[in-house]
Parts: sequence; C-alpha cells; structure tokens
Amino acid sequence: MLWFTEYYSGEGMELQGTGLTFKVTEAFSFRTPFQEVLVLNTVDFGKMLVLDGAVQTTERDEFIYHEMIVHPAFFTMNSSPEKVLIIGGGDGGTVREALKHGVKQIDMVEIDREVVEVAKKEFPSIANKLEDERVNLIFDDGREFVKGKENEYDAIIVDCSDPIGPSKVLYEEEFYRDCLKALKENGVFVTQSESPFAQRKVHKQVVNELRKVFEVVRPYLAFIPTYPSGMWSFTFASNSLDPLGVNPGALGEAYGKFVKENGKLKYYNPEIHYGAFAIPNFVYEEE
Repeated sequence: MLWFTEYYSGEGMELQGTGLTFKVTEAFSFRTPFQEVLVLNTVDFGKMLVLDGAVQTTERDEFIYHEMIVHPAFFTMNSSPEKVLIIGGGDGGTVREALKHGVKQIDMVEIDREVVEVAKKEFPSIANKLEDERVNLIFDDGREFVKGKENEYDAIIVDCSDPIGPSKVLYEEEFYRDCLKALKENGVFVTQSESPFAQRKVHKQVVNELRKVFEVVRPYLAFIPTYPSGMWSFTFASNSLDPLGVNPGALGEAYGKFVKENGKLKYYNPEIHYGAFAIPNFVYEEE
C-alpha cells in the first residue's frame, strides 16, 4: 500500500509544517513541458489529479469546487450567459457546470494539453463535456490570450492553479483590467482565490487587486476537504451586478427551473448563494 502526502509549502502558503495524507492503491506520473502530473487512485477520494505536488481535484469532492466557481455568478446574471471564457480548468469540471446554463459557446484556454488529455482518459465524470460542440479548446497562455479582447464575453472564469510560475500573472491588476475590457457591459468575472486560512495574504491580494478594477467585488467561501485547511475561496467581480443583490424570489424561481432541466446540484442552492458570502472576521483583520 502506498501513501501520498501533499505538504503545504511554497510561495504564499502560510502553513509550513502541515500536510494531508492519502492512502493510495495505484499511481502513475509523467512530466509535461510545464509541470509534473500525478494520477492516484485513493482509498477515500477515488481518483486524484496532482500537479507539481498539489492536489487539483478528486472524484469525491470535485463537485464542490466546480459548482461554486460557476453557479453563484451565473445565477446572479439577469439571463444565461451566451459566450464564456474559462482560463485554466484543464480537468473539465468548470466547463461541465457552465454548460448546464445553456451557454452557446465556451472558449477554454489551457496552457497544458497533456493535462486535458489525461483528464479525458482518467476522469471521464469530470471531463465528459470537453468534447461538446459548444466548447473551443485553445491550448495557449491564458494571460496572453485575453490581451486585446474587447466586449466579447458575458462571463470570464479563472480556474487556475496557485500563484507560482506561469499562473502568477493571473493574480495581478493588469490581468484583471484586460479581463474587464474583454467582458460585455453587464459581464461577470470569477476567480478561485486560495484559502483565506492557509494563504490569507494571497487571498487578500486577489481581493484588493480586483477592487482596483471592478465596482463590485465579493469574495465567498466553500468547504473543500482536500484543499489546504479545507476553507477555500472564490471571488466574484462585476461593474453592474451583485450576487447579494439578487432577489430571493427570483433566485428561487430560477433555481427551480434549473433543477427541472438539469437535476439537483450536490452543493449549491439558494441558501448557499447568500450564505457563502459571509466572511469570518479574521480574514481581513490587520495583523
């Protein structure tokens, strides 16, 4: 029997003597031009994708991350987004959830083709919509791709890894300004924004940089067992829409219609929609 431990370390990580260990029955790894890829079959969480030593997704808890990076923003919009840009998201889960809203076109920009290929083969329940005819897979640098785009997307979702190496530029004000230009007038932006407990300084940096660019910036939380500390965040941004301004009756009606068409979600619901935006005091207290 094998054991795998993700040790929490690296730039932005405030936990330096902690890790999470999994019992493993099978494993294989390979290196791409960008990173080391490890696929594990774990006893408790099913198959797991690990990039450069950091857990990215597991079959057991992936639904939490993927539902929460998509649905709070999309249920905030006055109508279903027609054209969506996803930067990162190589496992395919964000695409899967976005398509449930009747999106007509998704441009998914992922830098590492081999991650997408391994996801299709090893994680079909997550990646099963990557070959949908509405999805354009673009293997490129997401930072460079968004430059020069204007008034093109109803929503932009940044499903990126930690701010190390190529992903670091996806946490900066200049990138957020380019995303704003690429959005339509009532567009929405969402990014994963790290753990407010384990990576509080990085989380605060994301929120502060977004506030320099967007009128409405709302960080929100979800519990993801296999991510550092379990406390994970996302941040919504827009110049015209506010997830806390959504009428409860309208949200309940929209969610009911969604469930009839797609089935019940496993994590997100109208109560979670509002409650997720309640942030503990310690997160923004000055040290």
